[in-house]
Amino acid sequence: MVGLDVNPPPSVCEEVTDEIKFPPTNLYSDEPPLETDFHRRQIDLLIRLLEFWWRDHPDFYISGNLTVYYNEQQLKKRDFRGPDVFVVLGAEKRDRRSWAIWEEGGMYPNVVIELLSSSTATVDRGAKKQLYQDVWRVPNYFWFHPETMEFAGFDLVNGQYEAIAPTDTGWLWSRQLSLYLGIHQRQLRWFSAEGQLVPLPEEAERQAKEQAELREVQAKQKQERLEAFLRSQGIDPNHLPE
Repeated sequence: MVGLDVNPPPSVCEEVTDEIKFPPTNLYSDEPPLETDFHRRQIDLLIRLLEFWWRDHPDFYISGNLTVYYNEQQLKKRDFRGPDVFVVLGAEKRDRRSWAIWEEGGMYPNVVIELLSSSTATVDRGAKKQLYQDVWRVPNYFWFHPETMEFAGFDLVNGQYEAIAPTDTGWLWSRQLSLYLGIHQRQLRWFSAEGQLVPLPEEAERQAKEQAELREVQAKQKQERLEAFLRSQGIDPNHLPE
């Protein structure tokens, strides 16, 4: 009589499960400090502007100088990338420690903006552009030099980047965001499809206040013109008949 095996070998499913190595989760960003105040202010500006302009949109994510992890092997080779500014459409709007592709349903950025400097320009124009084109497949890639004002943008067309033709004002259209990027007072700013400068919250508040004051002045001037006309007709505007 053959004895029972009290320790049966693992099933095929158990063996496969034991061999699976899942990517790490909830990783912290691993980006170096920004090089200059120009870069820090420019990154903050672009993020604040889009967050305010799209404040009612629940499904996008914008960040800057944050690591994008796109495969587990990077963690061993330290070959990850942290775009200066990137936007992901269709993403949950919430704070993150980093952007790990395997935690985000495989979503890569739709738009990437790199800020050039003397130490990064060669990589931004070369290796990073190649990565964004061939691996990440980023539909819109832009770069901008906050000191020299060098500005360029690219559309991904049939797998290859094609330069975006500037408008007469030098703006570049982002077909992903339906917004223009352009230089305004030596800073990169967003512009609406109608050419409106996307304002910061404080700028919008100031504009609303100025418009309210203008309407008040116009109403007062209209009233003064009416009173002057009535007086010219021998009518006292302060004693009009009921």
